[in-house]
Amino acid sequence: MSMVRLLDDDELSPAAASVFADIRATRNTAFVGNFWRGLAHDPALLRRTWESVKDVMTPGALDALTKEMIYVAVSMANSCEYCIRSHTAAARARGMSEAQLMELVAVVGMASETNRLATGLVIPVDEAFRDPPPKAAESREQRPA
Repeated sequence: MSMVRLLDDDELSPAAASVFADIRATRNTAFVGNFWRGLAHDPALLRRTWESVKDVMTPGALDALTKEMIYVAVSMANSCEYCIRSHTAAARARGMSEAQLMELVAVVGMASETNRLATGLVIPVDEAFRDPPPKAAESREQRPA
């Protein structure tokens, strides 16, 4: 059960209603999810979060599908069911296949396992992996595989 009551459209402050209108216009949908409805109790937090999401999730050096898949992976690592489900739906809408989803889940699982092993064993980071990266002129034998 939610920690806050999810606000219906007729309960929104004018400031929150303005953000909802932008969400609908930006996403070209009438749907506004529960996450935003919970944040609507604090219109400043709602606007700040929405503006950040819009800025970060806009395609740039990474395309929209890649960004959604990264969001799913981080949400899995953080055990956020809401974000896993909402961003999986968004990734599917952007073309993610079931094969890509299953591969993503496998990568998240493998990374989680190896992260815990390295952390638990307090494995020191190889010098070759530290910044700055090796120069291109160095031989392949000196660079990490």
